[in-house]
Amino acid sequence: MTDFLDTPSGRSIAYHRTQGQGTGIVFLGGFMSDMDGTKATALEAWAKSLGRPFLRFDYSGHGQSDGKFVDGCIGEWAQDAQAAIEALTDGPQVIVGSSMGGWIALLMSQRISAKVAGLVGIAAAPDFTEDSFLAGFSPDQIIELEENGVVMVPSGYGDPYPITSKLIEDGRQNLVLRTPLPLPFPVRFLQGTMDSSVDRSVALRLLDHADGDDVALTFVKGADHSFSTPECLTLIETAILNVTP
Repeated sequence: MTDFLDTPSGRSIAYHRTQGQGTGIVFLGGFMSDMDGTKATALEAWAKSLGRPFLRFDYSGHGQSDGKFVDGCIGEWAQDAQAAIEALTDGPQVIVGSSMGGWIALLMSQRISAKVAGLVGIAAAPDFTEDSFLAGFSPDQIIELEENGVVMVPSGYGDPYPITSKLIEDGRQNLVLRTPLPLPFPVRFLQGTMDSSVDRSVALRLLDHADGDDVALTFVKGADHSFSTPECLTLIETAILNVTP
């Protein structure tokens, strides 16, 4: 059954929480994804088989949570994540972030570091509003964004992405690759070589920028952005075990 959390920001966040023992696991989904995706539900079932606590949820404007996607931004979705982690988990957690969720996981590692026992990034996409969307816009798209406040960008996953000026401007306030990024806990980054959404150069830049004594990056030949094959899911599970205290 889906439960709902009323956050300090006034947004209502849909979530599923599994009780258990030991270090909990929190899954942070990607841009325009939801908590019912393959990775979230498969990892929930796996955590349940181990008797470990697990939390998955929808950011505002995603899935079953309230709000419209087009009205949201990185800062607000990070607020949602922080509210969910603080209200719905006990003790430090292993934070698993997929794509945009990897960026938000890194924000959590700086804002509520005491709640982070370890971090797993799956095709992590830090700073993508600046370095992917904005940097890739044509002059015509820049003009459209300035005049209309939104530009539609092909997603490769069906409906195009509505990229708003609010998303770009707010993203600029939440960049993590331009300032020190201390990660004083075990970290595993996983990246497919056939990922058409996040280039492998992003993973290398993140690895080089992160400051920690136990940070590793694994490239998986042939894996795409979804990173959801049985083999990829097993790699995620292994990574979670590797960063669990």
